[in-house]
Amino acid sequence: MLTEDGKHLYVSYDEYHSLIEKLAIKVHQSGWRFDTILCLARGGMRPGDILSRIFDVPLAIMSTSSYRAEAGKVQGHLDIAHYITTPQGQIAGKVLLVDDLADTGVTLQAVVDRLRNDYPPITELRTAVLWTKGSSSFAADYSVEHLPTNPWIHQPFESYDGLTPDKLLAKWKL
Repeated sequence: MLTEDGKHLYVSYDEYHSLIEKLAIKVHQSGWRFDTILCLARGGMRPGDILSRIFDVPLAIMSTSSYRAEAGKVQGHLDIAHYITTPQGQIAGKVLLVDDLADTGVTLQAVVDRLRNDYPPITELRTAVLWTKGSSSFAADYSVEHLPTNPWIHQPFESYDGLTPDKLLAKWKL
């Protein structure tokens, strides 16, 4: 649900999963076949996992981090992992790079550049996201929703960001 001022988008689990399914349909209808899904952790892990199951291809993971300040709400220095975790040794062939959103586009562009420069076994690379904000300088090959007002997206699992083991103990009275 987008707020009236367009500054916040609240997404339920059902809406989130529907977006992933719509993304799968877009990729499928394109006719492009790929060998591996590479998801960007953390935001791309959930969509990557589900797409990996739907397309029955291996899931590789690359860790990135840029949202650390103010409980993950302010973009900071971009860190990209030097290694990709994949069940097939080295990532190769046709790869679908998956993240949750293209916000500024900085992370996706930096990862695409790194993959194209440092991973010659990748023969073709395409990108897929659930959301593309109007402020993004990066246009993914596949995207479900364009958000021209650049809202802050409240994903259904963000309540875990401030949850600690002690709070869980108190919640479950253990």
